[in-house]
Amino acid sequence: MRGDWQIRPAQPDEAVLLPAVEEASGALFRTIPDLAWIADDGVMPAEAHLAAIEAGTCWVAVDAEAVAGFLSARVAGEDGNGADAGRAVLHVWEMSVAPAHQGRGLGRAMLEHAAAYAAAQAMAAVTLTTFRDVAWNAPFYARAGFAILPDEVLTPRLRSVLAAEVAHGLPGARRCAMRRPVSLVS
Repeated sequence: MRGDWQIRPAQPDEAVLLPAVEEASGALFRTIPDLAWIADDGVMPAEAHLAAIEAGTCWVAVDAEAVAGFLSARVAGEDGNGADAGRAVLHVWEMSVAPAHQGRGLGRAMLEHAAAYAAAQAMAAVTLTTFRDVAWNAPFYARAGFAILPDEVLTPRLRSVLAAEVAHGLPGARRCAMRRPVSLVS
């Protein structure tokens, strides 16, 4: 890891700090004219982060005790086929890095941390939904080992997540679900 920071489980009193990190990070959407509205669309509330913290699936990257970024996830059942049938997955609901800390590898390190957690818990994969064509979205996640799932292999859970995003106003044609299998820790 580069930088003088560490990744650790988020603490309950940090839940109130995470929306501000997401809001600052989301300002980057203002550089994309047809998605600029996302920068002002609200963020994941502190209560949702607190639920992930209590579940042990929210991590922060801290730099000199300040929160530089976070990854908030939830364990989800997976209705996949084959070897993964019946195994849970870790679904990333939000990952944000404060603008002053972007480009230092924090996002990638938090994804690696989440994948290691999923592997240690005998989960099948890490999943998320994101924009196909935004540089810091699908292309970034692809470099971190995630693959876009074709529509025909989407699970009902991922279809539901994508449908809820479209109902919220996100452009469905630009959204995708991604999955990164994890190796079991022995």
